[in-house]
Order: sequence, then structure tokens, then C-alpha cells
Amino acid sequence: MDAKIKYEFTTKMWQHGEPGGWHFVSLPKIISKEIRENLKWQEEGWGRMKAIAKIGDLQWDTAIWFDTKMDTYLLPIKAEIRKRSKLEADKTFDMSIWI
Repeated sequence: MDAKIKYEFTTKMWQHGEPGGWHFVSLPKIISKEIRENLKWQEEGWGRMKAIAKIGDLQWDTAIWFDTKMDTYLLPIKAEIRKRSKLEADKTFDMSIWI
């Protein structure tokens, strides 16, 4: 992917549903609004957009999805990423994404 725009923000990871459910990061609404207004044309099915994410020294190819109910993009965080980054739900951390 030829990512061009970098966004940096402080966030918290949260878990959807019951234990064992998916873990996500919600992008800040101001960033989501900017992405949606300028880059929506890059979205694929269900509001999916390719991205590169980075937490600490760990960087990976991923995607963000636009959630119309929350009016923001969501970034799923796989178990492997959570373990390698030592992430915990509801703990604040810094991260970057490139679109």
C-alpha cells in the first residue's frame, strides 16, 4: 500500500460485546471526519479502507472501517498485536496510522 497521510493520536482500546469479543480502537472524530471528507473514495465494501497502523515500535498492514452508529472509523486490534504491544482495554496509549 502506498500510504500518504499520517495521523497521530492518543486513544484507548475497547472490547465489543462479551469476553472473547473483538477489540477496537476508535479514531478521534475529527480525524475520522477529515478522512471521510477527503478519502472516502478509497473505501471498499462496508466502509473499509486500507491503512498501516503503528503502536510503539510495532507496525502492521490493516484496515479501518467506518461505523455509522459511532460516526467514526474503527481499527480492529488482533490478539497478536495486543500481546506484542502489551495493550490492555481502557488504558491510554499513542498510535499512528497512515492512509
